[in-house]
Amino acid sequence: MSQATLGDDEELFGEAANEMREDVESSLADAWDALPDSDDVWEADADNVLGMLNALNSALDAGDAEEHLRDAKKWFTMGQRADAFDDAEDLEEEIANLEATIADISDAGEQVGDLTATIPALRGALEDAGPDADADEEEEAADDGDEEDDDGDEE
Repeated sequence: MSQATLGDDEELFGEAANEMREDVESSLADAWDALPDSDDVWEADADNVLGMLNALNSALDAGDAEEHLRDAKKWFTMGQRADAFDDAEDLEEEIANLEATIADISDAGEQVGDLTATIPALRGALEDAGPDADADEEEEAADDGDEEDDDGDEE
């Protein structure tokens, strides 16, 4: 192999390494952009708690961020295995930060989803509980008996 060919190969490898790093950086930027806006998570316009929880649950969607992160990790792994990156600590740190952020969003979404399912049941239980609920049930039962009298179906 001639010296010129080795020089060309090294130059091509350098270009490929730069392109790989650019691909990782681009995918990371796309992933960060795909995350929910902090204001969408913090602010909610709803008439009640359930509406607020549903709005928050919708806002806690990582969207395409996971797919972009996967692309970044794919190209990062290839670049590392090819020893193409001179300095990859910054990319590795950003990937870890992005993974942690996506995991936080996912965990928060699960918690909000649990609350969304729990709050209506809790409201119903509170409405049906206590001495006032027993009095309401007795009143409803008495009303049901009165309706039968009006129809002439009772005794």
